[in-house]
Amino acid sequence: MGSKNKLKRFQENETFSNLFQPSREELLNDNFALKGKWNEQYFKNDNPIVLELGCGKGEYTLGLSERFPDKNFIGIDIKGARIWRGAKTALETSQNNVAFIRMQIELIEKTFETGEVSEIWITFPDPQIKYKRTKHRLTNPDFLKRYKNILKDEGVIHLKTDSEFLHGYTIGLLQGLGHDILYAHHDIYINTYAPEEVVNIQTFYEKQFLEQGKAITYLKFKLK
Repeated sequence: MGSKNKLKRFQENETFSNLFQPSREELLNDNFALKGKWNEQYFKNDNPIVLELGCGKGEYTLGLSERFPDKNFIGIDIKGARIWRGAKTALETSQNNVAFIRMQIELIEKTFETGEVSEIWITFPDPQIKYKRTKHRLTNPDFLKRYKNILKDEGVIHLKTDSEFLHGYTIGLLQGLGHDILYAHHDIYINTYAPEEVVNIQTFYEKQFLEQGKAITYLKFKLK
C-alpha cells in the first residue's frame, strides 16, 4: 500500500466513532476513560465483552458480531491501515456491537478493568518461533497473566492458528501451568465437532493457508 493511501486511512481513522486510538502515555498513566466502563458508556448494554487480539482487518471480529448480536466485540491491533478496514465496514453495515482499539496488546490491562471481559480470541498471530522472540508470543505466561486479570472467572480464550508449533507450545504450557483445556484439535476441517464459528468464519489469510494445504488448529481454554 502506498504511503499516500496509508495517510488517507490514518486521517479517516480519526473520524470513526467506533475506533479508539489512545496514546501509549495515556494508557501508561491510566487515563483511558473507557476502562471499566465499556458496557455503560460505549455499548450501553450489559452484554458480554469479547476481544479479538491482533485483529488485522477485523474479519473475525465482524464475523463473530454478526453471529452473536447479544455480545459486544472489540478488535485490537496496532496497525492503523489494517484496522481501518474493520472499523469502516462495521460503520457501513451498522454493526453497533463492534468497536476497535489501535494499541499494543501488552497494554491490555490499561484498557479493561478486572473481570470486564468474557472471552478472548487470538486468531492467526505471528508464532514468534525463534527463542529470543518468546516474549512476543501472545500465549506466553506473561500474556496469560494479563488476560487472567481482565477476564471474568469463567472467561475463556480461543486460539486459532495455522502454526502447529504455536498450538503445541500453548497446549504444553497450559498443561504445565494446570489450566483447563476445554477443546483442542490439530486440524479443525477434518473434525466434525469443531464449533460453527471456528470453521465458518475464515479470514483472508486463513483462506490462503487452506489453499496451501495447511492444517488449521484450534484451542479453547480457561485460566485457573
